[in-house]
Amino acid sequence: MLGFKSIEKVTPGEVSDRFFMGQLTLVDVRTNEEFEQVRVPGVLHIPVTEIKGRLGDIPTEHPVAFLCRSGHRSSLAARLAARHRDDIMNVTGGMDAWLSAGLPAATCPVSHGHSYTEPPTGNLPESKAKRNR
Repeated sequence: MLGFKSIEKVTPGEVSDRFFMGQLTLVDVRTNEEFEQVRVPGVLHIPVTEIKGRLGDIPTEHPVAFLCRSGHRSSLAARLAARHRDDIMNVTGGMDAWLSAGLPAATCPVSHGHSYTEPPTGNLPESKAKRNR
């Protein structure tokens, strides 16, 4: 595959711990409507249609994982980002797999001020911390 970088595929479970510990940036590339319905708390939202022009909005301090509904659009975004950096991952199964795994998700409307642009750091969510004991 000349000219193509391999994109690491990771499961939602693999991404979740690293994201909530502040060791990874998670970028949701779904549409605004999808994002409004359900999202990972603290995720950076950049719709896939805007990703090319907004790669500079993605922090460079940590590796980056891309997330969509099923894994297809995030794969496209990951390939685009991989042209500019090496620490790129794609979340297999996307938000569907994230929800199926019972990982933290927010369903309140974004317009209510419960959307975050900075990832949480330091502690796992309470439900995840209890499962790890």
